[in-house]
Amino acid sequence: MIYTPSPDTGSTGLSSGRSNGLWPGLICKLPKPLLVIPMIVQWMVLAVRYRSLSLPAAANPMIHIGGLAGESKIAYFDQVGAPGRAWLARTASIVAGTDAMARAHDALQALEIGFPLIAKPDIGWCGFGVRRIDDPAALQAYCEAYPAGETLLLQEYFDLPGEAGLYYVRHPSRPSGRLLSLTVRSAPTVRGDGMSTLRQLLARDGRLRRRARLYEGAALDRVPPVSSEVPLAAVWSYRMGGIYRDRSATITQALEARIDEIASSMPNLHIARFDVRFASEAELREGRFKIIEINGAGSEAIEFFDPAVPFFTAYRGILQKQSMVFALAAENRAAGFAPCGWRALLHAYRRQARLLGRYPASN
Repeated sequence: MIYTPSPDTGSTGLSSGRSNGLWPGLICKLPKPLLVIPMIVQWMVLAVRYRSLSLPAAANPMIHIGGLAGESKIAYFDQVGAPGRAWLARTASIVAGTDAMARAHDALQALEIGFPLIAKPDIGWCGFGVRRIDDPAALQAYCEAYPAGETLLLQEYFDLPGEAGLYYVRHPSRPSGRLLSLTVRSAPTVRGDGMSTLRQLLARDGRLRRRARLYEGAALDRVPPVSSEVPLAAVWSYRMGGIYRDRSATITQALEARIDEIASSMPNLHIARFDVRFASEAELREGRFKIIEINGAGSEAIEFFDPAVPFFTAYRGILQKQSMVFALAAENRAAGFAPCGWRALLHAYRRQARLLGRYPASN
């Protein structure tokens, strides 16, 4: 049964008629700094209204800075209670530096994680530093290139065709939460013609050629067979060229109940995006998946990067979500959870930005 969220949830799921609006997909083509300007202006207006620049940090009071920036990814997994742990990807955390490989070997052995696997930063954003690792030599190279003293994660790899972001909200005054959106991701791919190299095919793709430097590890000089779909990256984020499709209309009661059970097992988690891998959309609707990452109050409204979403619909939804985060955090503040303060928020953003530039390249 397909479940349609009730009107009072503030759902951002878009109807199939959304493509009738102006400039569908334009938001995907504009430079990121240009997109952020209206959000910054709105943030300042909301900060004046709610008398706090850092109020959204109170949305998830048990997560560092509420999950706005610079938080530990493994901290989310550590907070998942017993009912939800079966749905988590097996993940080890180690500190880079001397003997990192030895500690990685022991951690992988303890969790029975083999190759290939996914290595990624504990403090990350938009797929920076995320790599598929196929053998011990590649893992050693990753550990050596990773900033010493910083934590990295080693996670089991799922050779599954589906990935999705599930945006969840639970108001403090309500016993259960809701799934506001479901966005399916697909890998950046090119179609072979039997004559052209991947590099040549990539150069003909108006969207992906701007990201060509990100795919240098994809053996771009080989010629793929006719009609073959060739993925260019193991990371399916928008930054790496992944395609996003809003599938909010397919949210079911079973899927929402599963996510609510997991989220409710975590202390005072109110806003999060659960990134999951799944075998089929039918299994996803039944609530069967593996969580590869949890993001907090800083989670992007990725459903609006569906190329079919009109520009003003997308922007309105993004701003509505930011306003919702402020309002929910205000409820938590009234309940006694103080925001972190603007200095702590700025420090978290700066630290994250510095780290992103030091991570090994994604693939």
